[in-house]
Amino acid sequence: MRAPAAKLQATQFEVITAAAFAEFAAAGVEAAAVEAGLGGRYDATNVLASEVVVLTNVALEHTRWLGSTREEIAREKLAVITPGAKVVLGEGEWEAQAREAGASSVSVARQAELPRVAVELLLGRTIGVESNEVRIPGRLEWRSGRELWDGAHNPAGARWLVERLPRARWTIVCSILSDKDADAMLKALAPHASTLIATSSSNPRALSAAELAARAEGLFEQIEAVDDPAAALARGRELAARGGSLLLTGSLYLLADLASIEEAMR
Repeated sequence: MRAPAAKLQATQFEVITAAAFAEFAAAGVEAAAVEAGLGGRYDATNVLASEVVVLTNVALEHTRWLGSTREEIAREKLAVITPGAKVVLGEGEWEAQAREAGASSVSVARQAELPRVAVELLLGRTIGVESNEVRIPGRLEWRSGRELWDGAHNPAGARWLVERLPRARWTIVCSILSDKDADAMLKALAPHASTLIATSSSNPRALSAAELAARAEGLFEQIEAVDDPAAALARGRELAARGGSLLLTGSLYLLADLASIEEAMR
């Protein structure tokens, strides 16, 4: 499979997306929630003519490719709208852009209600909601009473996370990709923790533990660089056991690496 993909100059994401769509078709999938990988206009997922399009929020992310303002980024994301599509927004400020892109209707809803509104538009009827408690692995995921995993991987995600952190003496185990605004993320996290364990992940774009630790200088009382994620987790747990709490954050790749290690040890 690698040779044909290389010949087409297809990226890993494009190959995986194509394989997923082929599997969906073979399985007779009637409806699927498909997330764009980067932006929308030129994303591999934009081969679909989606009946319902959901835009949760817009932050300054991937500015090298999508634009330097939220307005430019929103335009790239909303380019997935095909004429007549129903659009659901988590931020009402993009309604005019959505209609300009061809939306037949625009609904604005709170973040927690976006999935329900989208499904109701797809089905053409209201649906019963048994519970508003939706738990997503790696998003405010409590692994124990004192250990929280959250893959906040950009400044907006870090700010969202710290607004929801309970008061505690936090130790943070963190890895950040090199193409993210690591400085802004560390500044958002620093007021909530005294100790940072800087580490890396299996993703080749991850900052080294040493570089991340250097970026954090002056922001935390105690900073340690531990290259191996499993060793970093063990060190974080050792420090948090002294009456504090542990937060793992900065990268979903870090959380995936550690989840795989923990699963293999069971």
